[in-house]
Amino acid sequence: MFNLSDKGRGIRDMFDAIAPRYDLLNRLLSLGIDRRWRTLAVAQLQIPAGGRVLDVATGTGDVALEIAARTPDTVRIVGEDFTQGMLVHGQDKIARSPYAHRIVLVNAPCESMPHPDNCFDGVTIAFGIRNVVDRLAGLKEMHRVLRPSGRAVILEFSNPRSRVFKSIYYFYFKRILPFIGGLISKRSAYQYLPDSVLEFPSQEEFSALMAEAGFTQLRHIDLTGGIATIYVGVRP
Repeated sequence: MFNLSDKGRGIRDMFDAIAPRYDLLNRLLSLGIDRRWRTLAVAQLQIPAGGRVLDVATGTGDVALEIAARTPDTVRIVGEDFTQGMLVHGQDKIARSPYAHRIVLVNAPCESMPHPDNCFDGVTIAFGIRNVVDRLAGLKEMHRVLRPSGRAVILEFSNPRSRVFKSIYYFYFKRILPFIGGLISKRSAYQYLPDSVLEFPSQEEFSALMAEAGFTQLRHIDLTGGIATIYVGVRP
């Protein structure tokens, strides 16, 4: 059994607390364009009929549902998250969808997945890798559960490269977002999440971490001026 660190437990408890408002949080963080980013990320997968996909840090199931909508009915999806509160809200959302028979939810951390080696054709994680305390361990687990030639697709917030755009973006993140978040939920959570984005490695640094975990054919796609980035790696 995997034992979370104090930091990991703190992050889990925070997400438990904001689970009812999590979808709204993503809309605020992304200025409302996170749905389009998820669609672009899922499009990077190559899942055969009858294949299996793992969505790590599935949250309330947005990416799992997007995968189901864009793959054949024979594809099965496992949504995994270490926060029980997120899974409760995700299960409700999935149950109301036409894809409930294709998606199973599992409560587990990214660093210790309860899945055998070589069992998924694709692995995704959206807006979650920055909250993994041991990112290299999490990436190695993603690599382990992938079948050879399987793809990992990671969507994460990033820091814009343009100096002018970056200054505007940082002002929004550091000043406006925590204020708005404090009005509708826990201000501390809305402060942590922007801070976690600002400290996240650059695209080049994170790609190097994926290479260290064993991924090859690495590439990244910057979205909306670099507000978010899609990383793609293949298990050889």
